Amino acid sequence: MTYCVAINVVSGIVLMSDTRTNAGMDNVSRFSKMHTWETPGKRVIAMATAGNLSITQGVITRLKADILRSEQGEDVRTILNVPTIVEVADLVGAEMAEVQDKYRPSMEAQSVSYDASILVAGQRKGGRQRLFLIYAAGNYIEATRDTPFFQIGEHKYGKPILDRVIRPETTLDNAIKAAMVSMDSTLRSNLSVGMPLDFALIERDRFAFSQRRRIEADDRLFRAISDSWGSALIEAFDRLPTIDIDRAPRD
Repeated sequence: MTYCVAINVVSGIVLMSDTRTNAGMDNVSRFSKMHTWETPGKRVIAMATAGNLSITQGVITRLKADILRSEQGEDVRTILNVPTIVEVADLVGAEMAEVQDKYRPSMEAQSVSYDASILVAGQRKGGRQRLFLIYAAGNYIEATRDTPFFQIGEHKYGKPILDRVIRPETTLDNAIKAAMVSMDSTLRSNLSVGMPLDFALIERDRFAFSQRRRIEADDRLFRAISDSWGSALIEAFDRLPTIDIDRAPRD
């Protein structure tokens, strides 16, 4: 399994994903779930994937193949040349549906899960930054002011912090910290999610990645965030009102 999170605030978009993939307890491997493209000054796109790895890799491979065909002079719509980021989501959804249709019968015959999902984030010059969640069927939804973040994969452990602190006006710095705390909480509670992590930062109207990097287990910043959050939780717990057992309500 995996965990990916994308947070869309006024100042930009933060994405983070783990790299652990397991097909059983004795078959654990690492694959990057983060894929990025940019045309500096014109367009920046990031995708994070979860679910059946063969399905999501198939979608990404098709998207890259179309880009190569376009660069070689063929007249083909790609995520780098369609007019809007909405149409990028349309292309990803269409590829998802085609890959699903191709492999679903054989996977169903072998009782293999073909569920998959993709986060698509980006901005093109002249348009606003956008964040989409693509489902297995190829349909999608967009992040809004009411729901400014998406999670895919093992999302339940990392959701409480996002619910409490993420708002459209949240600063990018705090959005990054929230993403790290969300990931740290998931790493601690679910063995199917593991280091290293991939991180990407898209600042509004820059049309290029401000950061794209791999976070290893010994990363000083991530460890500092993890340790500080753990200590803060213990301190907050200790400050909770004392419960007088003798006066507590009884059935």
